Amino acid sequence: MDLLTGIPLPLALTILALVDGLSVGTLLIPLFFLIAPGAPRVRRILLYLGSITGFYFLIGVLFTLGIVSAIHIGRDFLESGAGKWSLLVVGAAMLVSGILIGERNSRRKRRAKAGRLEVRPGDARLLRWRERVLSPEASGAAVVGVALAAGLIEVASMLPYLIGMTMIADAPIGMPARFALLAGYCLVMVVPALLLLGARIAAARAVERPLQRFTAWMQRTGAENTAWLLGIIGFLLVRAAFAQLGLQLPFIG
Repeated sequence: MDLLTGIPLPLALTILALVDGLSVGTLLIPLFFLIAPGAPRVRRILLYLGSITGFYFLIGVLFTLGIVSAIHIGRDFLESGAGKWSLLVVGAAMLVSGILIGERNSRRKRRAKAGRLEVRPGDARLLRWRERVLSPEASGAAVVGVALAAGLIEVASMLPYLIGMTMIADAPIGMPARFALLAGYCLVMVVPALLLLGARIAAARAVERPLQRFTAWMQRTGAENTAWLLGIIGFLLVRAAFAQLGLQLPFIG
């Protein structure tokens, strides 16, 4: 949040929304649909993106309507001694979790290089599931269900989204302006996927292989990215807690 201090609210929200646009629900799943063999199922993909956008907008509305008093309660708690120590504990837990996830991912990579990592049989089932969901005969409710499931799984862990919603709720503006900013945020979240969809339609042969490689890279590095995110956020929380408690990190001058 400190990194966004001094930046106009719409620009800060745009930055956060673009970061959110790189998540599994807003980019990886649409990419998985985009690289399906044959012509892209444009209506199905747009239905998915529209559903997940609507989900986050609805959650944001509920969040905005009820967050104002919670912000003050949270601030009072974090300014107390118990709140400062809680911040330290949570930050340390996230930092350790990031280190452990990174180490586990490193061991998995070493096993893969040594040829001891088995191919998961679930991959073939996943491809068959994609074909069923994208099939014209399938109900649109299946696509909506995938979007809602992705949103429910991810919403609690999408830190930029939660920061953005808090910034909107805390801004000295009227409720219509809050909802307008919220709608803009949710639309920007799906811009990366929409751009890739446009590229897939306009230049199918040219972008199909790069899209497949990018999807594979995101799948391979998912654990590593999570480890880095947890580690960085954990370190920042620990540093903030140390500063509020009047302590000094031993490895920071």
